Amino acid sequence: MNILYMSILLGSVFFFQSILGFLQVKNFVKVFRKMCKNGKVLIGKNPKKFKAGTLLLLNIDEHANIIHAQIMTGITIFARFKKLTAIEGKSLPILASNYDELNKYNKLTKECILNAYRNFINFKTGKMSREDLDTSTNFLSLPVFSLWKNILINKFYEIKGKRKL
Repeated sequence: MNILYMSILLGSVFFFQSILGFLQVKNFVKVFRKMCKNGKVLIGKNPKKFKAGTLLLLNIDEHANIIHAQIMTGITIFARFKKLTAIEGKSLPILASNYDELNKYNKLTKECILNAYRNFINFKTGKMSREDLDTSTNFLSLPVFSLWKNILINKFYEIKGKRKL
């Protein structure tokens, strides 16, 4: 019986995590679409598995000046976007190339700014395709659903194998 309770508890935790992860992705899409209405959006990311990850969204104009900036930093699925007004109004190429200016920010923010600048250069030089900028989210592609799918397939083959005997 303990295995049954542990399985139910583990399944509940995975399901709860999936729901909260979905809400975080929904928050990203909401903020991203809102910023897209104001012009081009650059994404700078610094994903980590066991440390705080960071995601930076930058609205830029045609001269690569930062109009709006939002950043999400955190370890858990409770992280949300916050305004980063310190870099608004600055030129992204100058900000990314100025060592003294970059050192005003923490390591995660610096890496996101540099990643956003790298994405900007790749897009401008044609090394980044439109498919790389796809922001659609398939909720069923989350790892927990893949795990459940594999468990169900294994159970199906297990049941099918028992019926042949």
